[in-house]
Amino acid sequence: MLCDGERLQKVLARAGIGSRRVAEELIDAGRVRVNGEVAVLGRRVDPDRDVVAVDGTPVGTAQGLAYRLLNKPRGVVATADDPQGRPTVVELVPAEPRVVPVGRLDADTEGLLLLTNDGQLHHRLTHPSFGVEKEYLAEVEGELTPRVLQRLRSGVELDDGVTAPAKASSPSPNVLKLTLHEGRNRQVRRMCEAIGHPVRRLVRTRIGPLADSSLPPGRWRDLTQAEVRALERAVVEADAAGAEGQRPDKVIGRRGR
Repeated sequence: MLCDGERLQKVLARAGIGSRRVAEELIDAGRVRVNGEVAVLGRRVDPDRDVVAVDGTPVGTAQGLAYRLLNKPRGVVATADDPQGRPTVVELVPAEPRVVPVGRLDADTEGLLLLTNDGQLHHRLTHPSFGVEKEYLAEVEGELTPRVLQRLRSGVELDDGVTAPAKASSPSPNVLKLTLHEGRNRQVRRMCEAIGHPVRRLVRTRIGPLADSSLPPGRWRDLTQAEVRALERAVVEADAAGAEGQRPDKVIGRRGR
């Protein structure tokens, strides 16, 4: 048992798991692991180095972690720096603590983007082995037919391989609602071009459990602790589904977005 560091229940409470009493009950029930080992009451941890998980879901415990949800406007680049001098998403959020975008949205695409300094969660959200759902609304050229929607659901041939099956519907004749697990470069636009319906406007409306239709373009907000926990659970569930062979995209070559 570690003699230094912070008490585990204090770290869990600060991370939003619940009160210290709730954290103690979770530890006592054997539901908390530190670096893969079942924790016991009295355990001390280094929140910046130890990996703490509750019910198998890793929890961000380092102090100073920030999770910011941005509604990216069109024309803003989803990077920390742009050699061409275009406006970037990091310029739309506070400079401290420094956060970086999770994944990408091309300059012409609008919508939700997560920025964080939680390196572990960032890696797990962007690594190809994890497939948290992302939902998009696209205004396209031409009227979408049931046959076209079925092509999207079944997989579309692109230059880097067939896409994984997607959820596709059409709320109105030229509007596509598309939900993907994959994250290939400009995937939605390329899929729409492949089926003969080029995109006029593209907005990402959901990242896993994160959605906020009231957030204006160019504005941001911090995630609630409940949203952070929900996002961490979504990553674990997506990976478990892939490991069990429930997602075809686990065996189809794809690139990180």
